[in-house]
Amino acid sequence: MTMNSIDSTRILAGLNQILSSAIVILAFSLLVYMLIHNLRSSVGRSFAALLACMCFAYAGDVALFRVSNLTEAIPWLKFQWIGIAFLPAAYLHFADALLRTTNAPSLRRRFAVWIAYFFGLLVFLLALQTEFLVHNPFYSPGVTQFRAGPFFWVFTTYFYTTLFWGAYKIYSARARCLTSGARRRMTMLAISFFAPALGVYPYMLIANSPTLHPLLLFVILLLVNIGITIMLIVMAYSVAFFGAVPPDRAVKYDLVHFLLRGPLVAIIVISIIQALPQQERLLGLPRDFIFAASIVAAIVISQLTINLAKAAIDSLISYRDRVEIAWISELDRRLLTTTDLQQALENVLTALCETLRVRHGFIYNLTARQGPRLETRVGSGEVVDKALAEINVTDLIEHKNGSAGYHFIIQNDFWFVILQNKARDRHLGLLGLEARSPTYDLTPAEESNVAFLIQQAELALEDRRLQQEVFMALKSIIPEIERVQRLRSAVRYTGSPSLVSLTESPILETEFLQMVRDALSHYWGGPKLTGSPLLGLRVVQEALTENDGNAVRALRSVLSQAIEKQRPDGERRMTATEWLIYNILDLKFVQGLRVRDIAQRMAISEADLYRKQKLAIEEVARTLSEMEAKGPPRLITPARSEEK
Repeated sequence: MTMNSIDSTRILAGLNQILSSAIVILAFSLLVYMLIHNLRSSVGRSFAALLACMCFAYAGDVALFRVSNLTEAIPWLKFQWIGIAFLPAAYLHFADALLRTTNAPSLRRRFAVWIAYFFGLLVFLLALQTEFLVHNPFYSPGVTQFRAGPFFWVFTTYFYTTLFWGAYKIYSARARCLTSGARRRMTMLAISFFAPALGVYPYMLIANSPTLHPLLLFVILLLVNIGITIMLIVMAYSVAFFGAVPPDRAVKYDLVHFLLRGPLVAIIVISIIQALPQQERLLGLPRDFIFAASIVAAIVISQLTINLAKAAIDSLISYRDRVEIAWISELDRRLLTTTDLQQALENVLTALCETLRVRHGFIYNLTARQGPRLETRVGSGEVVDKALAEINVTDLIEHKNGSAGYHFIIQNDFWFVILQNKARDRHLGLLGLEARSPTYDLTPAEESNVAFLIQQAELALEDRRLQQEVFMALKSIIPEIERVQRLRSAVRYTGSPSLVSLTESPILETEFLQMVRDALSHYWGGPKLTGSPLLGLRVVQEALTENDGNAVRALRSVLSQAIEKQRPDGERRMTATEWLIYNILDLKFVQGLRVRDIAQRMAISEADLYRKQKLAIEEVARTLSEMEAKGPPRLITPARSEEK
């Protein structure tokens, strides 16, 4: 090769090393994000498996850039095959999770996923222990890999078969989407679906064609790595919405700021580390000093830049709602918390004491909901408590203050002012200051300052009261907001329940478990059964015909079915572990035995029985949810009839 070709190869190898490190950081960061934010989503968990495979493959790739001989490279070559071997199974897992999300479950497909993971284990063991799959590794700086074994073609065929099968299943999942938003996300997933496969493809390419020209190989790897980086972000963006209850803008906000503050900063740091020349001294200084200073500067500057650009980033994330988002952010900064109010009043009270040159004072807040409360004081607590105890409330109310200037009411060696709202028709609080003289002797300048400070205290108290009223109003509409959020987050697929069912079904309520516990506690009758929200369940409505139209009996029959589903096969045994859940439900709720008697019959302690009872109720709730989810809903108004 010519000198220019060698230099180009070295530059491309360095860029690929940086990109490989960036992909490891990105894949690992997204893996952690999915496990934290989307762990309850089957799509999120399966995507995490794909990311884990990429982490293994690219971590080995980064390590191979640093090894100096073949002996050091072999363990990392085998390490890479953890990700390569299990990637096809992860693809099948991801495709199956997507189809199950769109109401298309399949036992055969689930079984195929488990078979694929088992086959992946066999592939890994073959690569690790035999030469049938890969063998005879070769070493070249930046390009170190196994050569293909006699049966490598079998794995290649299996790899691409699962890849295209998974792509077809994603296309099938997209066809089941009924809303434009769901179809758009499925389309993004379909486009970026090949990213993990492309991450493994170069290793398969090298294994099949180890004689490729290094310059051509590095160009291919560079293009593939750039594409993988982009597609990984697109794929993660699409998956992040599956199973997410918060609004789309909140999901976007969390993901974008996580990528900016986590992976991006880490990629900048690792790029600096790899780009610094391998010399003992740089710019006349030790390399370690330049190294540490560069990293610190990169972290600080990147965080500062992100903070400065936060408003612009948030506007781009929610462009259509940017005005409302900006107002919400501004409101968040300006809201008065209890601590904010106390600090503001403390500053006002301190300024008043300094103006009048006195040592003691206090401000009392007269709230309608919480009652009178001492917000802040200056000086001795005993003096303030004594002044409060000796206040003549009638005298304070009869005296007039706040009309012709802020004239203090003198009482028991204290000067008092009743703090009022702007309309002067509501008392907000009471200000008390140690009397500096027996008579009112403020100079015009002092009176002006005092009037201004008292006005600030009144404004703070009034703003806080208005804010509390707004909070109470918001609390009253939170259930409606949650209903709207559930309606918004309900992705419509073929076979999905109706929107009425999605917003009104009790299984979506946060108190669903408590509803089940209450209904079981009054299993044979009582207000918690006859007035239970569970009467509105679809399965209860369908059971009305079999129970002579009596909703309470229908609910009891559904609870009985859910309990019976916990019954194991075989002969019943009171002390067997597998019978524990069913025995507790039957003895406690159906037969109505006392806790002591149940514990004796099951040979467990009462404390352990209470713990296991909680698990039993959770199992009934889970079973009820599964029963409710099966079949189309019937929109029948729940009959809240009393059992006769």
